[in-house]
Amino acid sequence: MLSRRELLARAGAGFGALAFRGLAAADAHFPARAKRVIFLFMHGGPSSVDSFDYKPLLLRDTGKPLPFAKPRVVFAQTGNLLRSPWDFKRHGASGLWCSELFPNLARHADKLCVVKSMHGSNPAHGGACLKIHTGSDTFVRPSLGAWVSYGLGSENRNLPSFLTINPSTDQGGAQTYGAGFLPAVHQGTRLEKDGALLDAKNPELGPAVQRAQIDLLRELRERRPSDAGADARLESFELAFRMQATALGVMDLSNESAATKAMYGIGRKPTDAFGRQCLLTRRLAEAGVRFIQVTHGGWDSHRTLRKLHEQRAGEVDGPISALLQDLDNRGLLEDTLVIWGGEFGRTPVVEL
Repeated sequence: MLSRRELLARAGAGFGALAFRGLAAADAHFPARAKRVIFLFMHGGPSSVDSFDYKPLLLRDTGKPLPFAKPRVVFAQTGNLLRSPWDFKRHGASGLWCSELFPNLARHADKLCVVKSMHGSNPAHGGACLKIHTGSDTFVRPSLGAWVSYGLGSENRNLPSFLTINPSTDQGGAQTYGAGFLPAVHQGTRLEKDGALLDAKNPELGPAVQRAQIDLLRELRERRPSDAGADARLESFELAFRMQATALGVMDLSNESAATKAMYGIGRKPTDAFGRQCLLTRRLAEAGVRFIQVTHGGWDSHRTLRKLHEQRAGEVDGPISALLQDLDNRGLLEDTLVIWGGEFGRTPVVEL
């Protein structure tokens, strides 16, 4: 005879399985389609009210005092309301509002979904970067890319499932592409801003030496079969070894046509650098990488809103439009989730 407490203790582990069975049996409202994610991260805070979140009342009330209390903590003194310096127009059959900062992206209006309900809880760039990438600005948590890698795995055993191009080295740093408490194999593999793989080939370590390293790690793991860290190290070394035969070819843009390079703005200012990163992103998506992040910095404008936002938008508008078009032409956009955003935007006031 079991007591009620003993029965619950023994059967408790089965409650989760019952709940999962119910969830799995329920019909999804929308069937899942995304097989990969591309996160175009605009580091520094692209202004929502100057890009895709049209605020018509600002046209009427610009110059008036803020109609609600200021936050308890502010990083700079702010004055009255400030309308966007750029005009907005409706685009596409959906009538999506887009500012004149993004004329090329506006042509894809009917492919875009603008989320206007998000808000941040940390006014500092570092904390906000951690929050948008990991969901927490307080604790060490896996990044978004690591979760996608963990959940979907890899389509190409010779490439990482999570690659991050030109990530910020401060304001969140490696945690923004880290694996947290997930296995280390799911952390992001970092690429330089020009797309070069860090230490892709080490001339001092030939294939024989690298093979010996892997064999040594495998031997150590066999001695300590319960060491999860040894498993992660072995997986990372083996992946790095295989990547040398695959990654450099994927990242070589020289075999792309002149028309494709021109579409991405490669070879001309100000779009060359980001255009190369976006073209590389398409190639990585084709090659089976599950999560690709591209970081574009310099959006922290403060009193130089007009100058900096015009510069930064001019660098990314054309390449992002080309990426969407290229993915669509190749049948990849149908099952690719492309995210554009930053850690926060700006409040609709003038900074003194």
